[in-house]
Amino acid sequence: MALILELMILFALLSLGASFVNGAIGYGYSSISTPLALLVLVNKIVNPAYVLLEAMANTVMAIVSGKKNLQSTFRRTLPIMLPVLPGAIIGSVILAELSTSAPNWTKFIVYASILPLILLQAAGIRKAIKREAHAGVPLGFGIGLLYSITTISGPPIALFLNNQGLKRDEFKASIAQVRIAESYTTCITYYLLGLFSAKSVGAFGSVTPIQLFEIIAPPVLIGLPLGVVIAKYLDIETFRRICMNFDAWIVGYGLTRVLVTFFKVGINWANALFMAIVAVALVILYRYFRTRPSKKEPLVPVVPISNLPKGDPPDQTTGSSSDETLEPR
Repeated sequence: MALILELMILFALLSLGASFVNGAIGYGYSSISTPLALLVLVNKIVNPAYVLLEAMANTVMAIVSGKKNLQSTFRRTLPIMLPVLPGAIIGSVILAELSTSAPNWTKFIVYASILPLILLQAAGIRKAIKREAHAGVPLGFGIGLLYSITTISGPPIALFLNNQGLKRDEFKASIAQVRIAESYTTCITYYLLGLFSAKSVGAFGSVTPIQLFEIIAPPVLIGLPLGVVIAKYLDIETFRRICMNFDAWIVGYGLTRVLVTFFKVGINWANALFMAIVAVALVILYRYFRTRPSKKEPLVPVVPISNLPKGDPPDQTTGSSSDETLEPR
């Protein structure tokens, strides 16, 4: 018996929403969809399906970024991309072992490792790293390791690249290149390890990674381009903060359910932990909205030249000496 219809619809809608976010901000598909998918399926089914899909989605995002942006950022992302390869291979081997011998620990690793990274993203941490190339090597290895085990790497990549002052298009081009390296390497390694031939049978029906891929792939054809287009009309920073905040709720819920189901933590303690995670996320979002700069009207209206009196034109900022400057209020 295949997956029940309700679950197929859930995965399709989840894929649509996650791909929209990915198209808008350049990442976020796995960090939104994987935590929810793991509530009903195991990593050996979820990971291969999502990695295969992301290999294709990341290729599209690289094409959309444009040749100019790819060329201008390639040398900066190369120190990250090269160590991604061994990291992804090692992580794939670890996943193949854990998904068989300790699947519950795999889920716990997913939730526990990405939650702090998502909260850091939601908080908008900014601190430029001077020795960027040197920092990229351990970062790339860690990203490859994390991605191949969890299918999630967007938050740490974005956290690093956001600190380096890249423009929006350059940021999307850089993150697409890194994610192509990790997703292609992981996909090939999964295939060699036989993970694409896995099968899960449970109360929700039976499913293989390829069958799950066939469910989640079609919505991406709508969500990804829609996100790219709508992003032009959004305040991307605000949209990203809201998405990461909601993502923290998802991951927090998944983490507490794993603690209850597999580690026998009391339900009251688990619920208290979840509420604490939600509270932290909401405080972060509240502080952002409270302190973000607002778009204000020009302090002095621009007067058409034709309406100016003859003679020396007055300074439009202060009405006096042009050497003075007007501090923004």
